[in-house]
Amino acid sequence: MNSNVTSVKLVLLGEAAVGKSSIVLRFVSNDFSENKEPTIGAAFLTQRVNIDDHTVKFEIWDTAGQERFASLAPMYYRNAQAALVVYDVSKPQSFIKARHWVKELQERASSDIIIALAGNKVDIVEDGGERKVATEEGQKLADEEGLLFFETSAKTGQNVNEVFLAIGEKIPIKKPNEHANNANADGSNDNNRVDITSSDNNAAAVSGCNC
Repeated sequence: MNSNVTSVKLVLLGEAAVGKSSIVLRFVSNDFSENKEPTIGAAFLTQRVNIDDHTVKFEIWDTAGQERFASLAPMYYRNAQAALVVYDVSKPQSFIKARHWVKELQERASSDIIIALAGNKVDIVEDGGERKVATEEGQKLADEEGLLFFETSAKTGQNVNEVFLAIGEKIPIKKPNEHANNANADGSNDNNRVDITSSDNNAAAVSGCNC
């Protein structure tokens, strides 16, 4: 039984409607919903990922993207070990906002926070829609700021698990004896496999909706 479990607080940030909650839903439940109501405040979910001989348990805070909730963000990214900043590749304004979130995290979050940048909704481009943010722009920002970078599709699942795996691989792993109280660790030992059987997801902190 794998008893090496590291808990990681991860916060999702980004403009409204870029697909933050859809990414989480795909990661946690391997599901997608075309029309979802906006998140109010923040939603909280958990998921485990097995990496080599240990398990990373993500404690995910999915924050609302509407401007009126922006002042609440520090409450969620405070003490977070990781952050996923999301933008929509078909909306340049969302990329500008992503730059803002990266800067804010670097200035106000933990100094050792791991930040990943995700250009979401690449399925729109593949379906004939117009890309407004080039892959090179996202990669350039990631290279300049030392971020992990992926282009994703919550709709198809493209690179969603890979984002979380990449973050998990960057997390400092605790020694086994630091996990004596983690009796509920996943018993599987498959490497680099996302375990979607986790059943300890909780309702949203403010609202149960995921968008």
